[in-house]
Amino acid sequence: MSSFDFAGRHIGPTPGDQAVMLARLGYPELDALIDAAVPSGIRAPEELRLPEPVSETEAAAELAALAARNVVAVPMIGLGYHPAITPAVIRRNVLESPAWYTAYTPYQPEISQGRLEALLNFQTMVGDLTGLPTANASLLDEATAVAEAVMVMRRAGRSRSARLLLDSDSLPQTIEVVRTRAASAGIEVELVDLDAGLPEGDFFGLVAAYPGCSGEVRDLRPSIDAAHRRGALATVSADPLALTLLVPPGEMGADVAVGSTQRFGVPLFYGGPHAAYIAVADGLERHLPGRLVGVSVDSAGNPAYRLALQTREQHIRRDRATSNICTAQVLLAVVASMYAVYHGPEGLTAIAERVHGHTARLAGRLRRAGLEVRNRHHFDTLVVRVPGRADEVHAAAAARGLRLREIGPDEVGVSVSEITTPAHLDLVAEAFGAGSGPAVAGDGIPAGLRRTSAFLRHPVFRDHHSETAMLRYLRRLSDRDFALDRGMIPLGSCTMKLNATAEMEPISLPGFAELHPFAPAADATGYAELIDRLESWLAEVTGYARVSFQPNAGSQGELAGLLAIRAHHRAQGQPGRDVCLIPASAHGTNAASAVLAGLRVVVVATAEDGTVDLADLEAKCRQYGDVLAAAMVTYPSTHGVYEQGITRLCDLVHAYGGQVYIDGANLNALLGVARPGSFGGDVSHLNLHKTFCIPHGGGGPGVGPVAVAAHLAPYLPSHGQHPDPARRAGIGPVSAAPYGSAGILPIPWAYIRMMGGEGLTAATKAAVLSANYVARELSADFPVLYAGNGGLVAHECVLDLRGLTARTGVTVEDVAKRLVDHGFHAPTMSFPVPGTLMVEPTESENLRELDRFIRAMKAIRAEIDEVAAGAYTAAESPLRRAPHTAATLADDHWDRPYPRSRGGFPAGVTPDKYWPPVGRVDQAYGDRNLVCSCPPPAAFHDPSEGEAA
Repeated sequence: MSSFDFAGRHIGPTPGDQAVMLARLGYPELDALIDAAVPSGIRAPEELRLPEPVSETEAAAELAALAARNVVAVPMIGLGYHPAITPAVIRRNVLESPAWYTAYTPYQPEISQGRLEALLNFQTMVGDLTGLPTANASLLDEATAVAEAVMVMRRAGRSRSARLLLDSDSLPQTIEVVRTRAASAGIEVELVDLDAGLPEGDFFGLVAAYPGCSGEVRDLRPSIDAAHRRGALATVSADPLALTLLVPPGEMGADVAVGSTQRFGVPLFYGGPHAAYIAVADGLERHLPGRLVGVSVDSAGNPAYRLALQTREQHIRRDRATSNICTAQVLLAVVASMYAVYHGPEGLTAIAERVHGHTARLAGRLRRAGLEVRNRHHFDTLVVRVPGRADEVHAAAAARGLRLREIGPDEVGVSVSEITTPAHLDLVAEAFGAGSGPAVAGDGIPAGLRRTSAFLRHPVFRDHHSETAMLRYLRRLSDRDFALDRGMIPLGSCTMKLNATAEMEPISLPGFAELHPFAPAADATGYAELIDRLESWLAEVTGYARVSFQPNAGSQGELAGLLAIRAHHRAQGQPGRDVCLIPASAHGTNAASAVLAGLRVVVVATAEDGTVDLADLEAKCRQYGDVLAAAMVTYPSTHGVYEQGITRLCDLVHAYGGQVYIDGANLNALLGVARPGSFGGDVSHLNLHKTFCIPHGGGGPGVGPVAVAAHLAPYLPSHGQHPDPARRAGIGPVSAAPYGSAGILPIPWAYIRMMGGEGLTAATKAAVLSANYVARELSADFPVLYAGNGGLVAHECVLDLRGLTARTGVTVEDVAKRLVDHGFHAPTMSFPVPGTLMVEPTESENLRELDRFIRAMKAIRAEIDEVAAGAYTAAESPLRRAPHTAATLADDHWDRPYPRSRGGFPAGVTPDKYWPPVGRVDQAYGDRNLVCSCPPPAAFHDPSEGEAA
């Protein structure tokens, strides 16, 4: 494989590097290492049957041709998706910048201050617009955000009823997703017409749309007050742009507000990725799903941002978790927040007034022509009665380059957006046969619902309106972060590999970025071919029969797979099968997803060598045989080992009537070597943001497609508005759009197309080689906790620090923070075993970077030994005082028992040194003093700027 083809550029270690690494491990060739590490019983007997790889130029041309086949009309369909203008300074410097899209989730706050500030801006923006005090750092999409709000209301409210009232004027995809999620949670969903008042009987929650799917703007206060009088909580799903003009939900008394921030500068992307939001009233913040950014202090007492309230609580609570959300939509939340920073409150209001004004003028023209506009009030959407003429109107609109919403034979929907012009309004009027000319525009917003309260008052939303100021603000924030564009991120279980520019560029093509998810199928033939081919490729590499791209995160893929298993058992006449066996070492989302799917979790013990205890598994299978639904297992294991007993595990579960769910989090160690669908799996989700190069984006976007064996294919997610009629009826959707986050599917398409079967297999082997090389080189300093055949690991290794901690007091957190001084992001801390570090070097890091990491870890071990020898205590050591900021070294007062150079330059002085902007963050302080919106500017005053920024 030439170093000049794409695979040669993607795989970091050159053939020469690999020879050096193999020699250190004692293997003559790479295949010999793989033969020793991977159990023969799971090895794929043949090579992957994929097209021959193409060059970057050829792949770009193929993707451009597919994008060109998609018809980019002017979408006026609405339904929660609106074309928006992404300011070029944000598109180029956030959405298309590796400094933002290659970052990891900000669990190491000291090296994530830029992202955290952007997310705090997002939370502040959401809180201000909704009139509620606490918002989180984004959810996956509007429909699933409503489903999460339903769960918040159920667990936080006083009512013990299982009945939910859902506004019948909600978006259709929201209704479907809520019904899918409610069915497995034992919730009864009742659609209600809010104009008719609330029905009799108990209920725990009300969800109201504002504006409604019809575009109607209603005063929700009577409904919210009625819900509260009856002991229920109230959620409002609201359009954030409309909230610049409308009384916010918080001022109406809503307990929760949810919605999508897509129209804040985020492309349509054929349905995603888009950042949803959720905000809650006082007292509900600890029920928030997902991630919450808060303000704390660092070791010098300076303000610092961090994630608050144990935001990965599914790792801690597992089957008692309140949500299975693990990824968010950070990159898109950053775009949306920067859109608000760029425009400010006046700019957003002007956009909203323009949208509303266009809508009002269109309504006037249609009414003047004798057409019935159903809306009494509106913001941006109208429903127009055209008895028997809907097809004629749609055809006339299509001929003019417009796409309107299909409702039925007698009605047509029209939604106005930021890109709508007076010329578009003329074309719409012509399509309806309304003629041309101006019309009197009334105010579509009731006088009592006009917003009077201020929003976005923090200076950040008014200080960066020029492009120069905005560009420098974005650069300043990105400089505070550590992402893959700076150096290695050796996180176990997270596969932080190369996100090649050639894979990323196509997502900005108009044919991919500007298509509405409910555009006619004829407009999306390029997407259809891309998705069909990608489905077939993923089925081939996994050994499964069918793939669905609808899940827009790994957690949603888990849920979809488990729902398919439940539906299969029901179809077999065995609805009582509701037990899910999960190893004690499993990722926390496994148990949380099982509970959301309506399953009972039974934990299977882990043996001393880290493998699943097959004796305990067999005993649990016998005990729960009649009600066994599934077993969930990660392979290679969560401990980074190819377990010998995986085929035995699958046989046992199948013998007792269960299905086997193989978590695809570690698929990077299997591609081209073994297929989970061939060695016993019935279903897997795949993390395209790990194995298949979609970037993590600071914690999202993610794609978690679910792959299933043939007998489960009928139970894949369906969607009532799917472009393929065969996929409209079924178990229901798990996300808002038919293909989830379709807009980033060109990335894995490009990866597979440029790698080919041979390249994917070579990448797997290189990842296994790199992990074993790191494990071998560090084993004398940090024992490798688990290993498989021949003392080998899979694609990651767990380094055990517990003995060192017991002897010296130096913790994994100390090591993690000290790695920052060496210019590295830390490995995964204390997962899957407390007191350990899990390292995954991936195939993309070259030998030079691997050796740099190894030297850093050895230098840290030497410092631990100095603590052990009594040179200084753990508390006084450079380990505990890490990370060292430039401000610390520049301070004239230096009271530490080691030199400044030792603290700040442990690997030697270099002009490329990364300086963390803050010292070690006090996590407990931030939880005791919860602040989750932008603090006063003086708190972060930078003297170099002359005034507070």
